Amino acid sequence: MVTNLCVTLALLSITLPWQAEGIMWYLEPNSNKCLKEELQQNVLVTGDYEVSVAPGQKVHYIVRDSKGHILSQKEDITKGKFSFVTETYDTFEVCFVSYVPPHQHGVRQEVSLVTKRGIEAKSYEAVSLGEAAKLKPMEVELKRLEDLSDAIVKDFSLMRKREEEMRDTNESTNSRVLYFSIFSMCCLLGLATWQVLYLRRFFKAKKLIE
Repeated sequence: MVTNLCVTLALLSITLPWQAEGIMWYLEPNSNKCLKEELQQNVLVTGDYEVSVAPGQKVHYIVRDSKGHILSQKEDITKGKFSFVTETYDTFEVCFVSYVPPHQHGVRQEVSLVTKRGIEAKSYEAVSLGEAAKLKPMEVELKRLEDLSDAIVKDFSLMRKREEEMRDTNESTNSRVLYFSIFSMCCLLGLATWQVLYLRRFFKAKKLIE
């Protein structure tokens, strides 16, 4: 049973699209770098960041949605964490901004960021150590398995909804193209008929044909 559970967990972990992601880049002096991503509603997002130290320079971070609402921010950072929960389906961005005092020659700083979303961001150790829960390791794994299953079902439901929307869009586009093609053919036939009749009258008026 334990083997089957482990195999199931491994398969679900491979299938689940929400995985931890890490990225590292160099932040130039007095510049900013933003990372954007679309997220669904009620998704927990956590991030671990680390910025190399440069004398006299400061780096701030800010997390906001497409409407400019600030979800998390902190100034003069070096190493730490942030977390937030998405309220709606939206595009969210994490920006790191470098500040260098005037008349100081700045240097680029190395920034590393590891983000986790959904189930990956949830701490099951805290659940297992909770006084009210008092769950055994196997029960914690079962809880994790249940959350993974729910996440996959929601993701498949979203994929089906997007597929339906895309299919409706394609069908609507095909119908419009068909109607436009029929309209164009009718216009061409009408124009050709008018040209034949006009030329026939013209040639008759010039007595070139009877």
